[in-house]
Amino acid sequence: MASWRFEAIGTHWEIETVDPLGEEARGRVAAEIDRFDREWSRFRADSLVRALGRDGGRIVSRDAGRMLDAYRELSGATAGAVNPLVADSLAALGYDAAYSLVPGAPVAAPDAWEERVSWTSGEVTASVPALLDVGALGKGRLVDLVAGVLTDVPGDLVVDAGGDIRVRGAGVRIALEHPYDPQEAIGVVEVQDRALCASATNRRAWGNGLHHVLDARTGEPVRTWAATWALAPEAMTADAAATALFFDGGPALAAAWGVEWVRMSTDGRVQRSPGCSAELFLAERAPTSTGN
Repeated sequence: MASWRFEAIGTHWEIETVDPLGEEARGRVAAEIDRFDREWSRFRADSLVRALGRDGGRIVSRDAGRMLDAYRELSGATAGAVNPLVADSLAALGYDAAYSLVPGAPVAAPDAWEERVSWTSGEVTASVPALLDVGALGKGRLVDLVAGVLTDVPGDLVVDAGGDIRVRGAGVRIALEHPYDPQEAIGVVEVQDRALCASATNRRAWGNGLHHVLDARTGEPVRTWAATWALAPEAMTADAAATALFFDGGPALAAAWGVEWVRMSTDGRVQRSPGCSAELFLAERAPTSTGN
């Protein structure tokens, strides 16, 4: 397989194809990533969501309906723990547009976010300034979009954006990285014509136990689960489920969506969904408590 590696949206990408991608195909990939970033990145001063956060009003994007429909389901399933208005909560702990990583007091996200934000399939309207953060599923959505612009590329395809992976064609065995030791794996899974997305508290971590997976209801980082992995036909669905699995309601939502999953707690417990195809190296243990 030929491999193209590059950096984009703050993460490492690798696209594997049978034959090397030509300049035209690479240009399509770059254009799609840039479009998505200009529309949805809260780290760019010129993005559409930053404008929505400053002024409110309306922005146009073909991703709006798919992503915010999923957020509605995520929010409902997790009793509000997942919320697209968590941007100010992340910024309060130092994960701001400048990456200051200087934490302040936790700030809860607005709980009635659907009263502030409305959407259709192709646009978002904010009745008051509202800064969106689509980190719970946005990278998965972009992986799907990149795979989509390469549908005319023949043969097997792997799109990997920092561990959010979509595979077309022959199966690929992928290790489930141990959240406390990146040189170890807690298991492996074969991914064929579907996506695997992971989330872990050791990624984008700083300060004294701070990380990017927050409970929107409190503005505090989650403490019960250390890492999650989700398998689904599309990367956005897997990415969203991987986020939901940090909270009560996540397993039920994954079941409703037909998602296979594995998760590991901060005290070493490992769980997986019934019938999950992953081969685990650590013994599974039932949870002693629930929560985030």
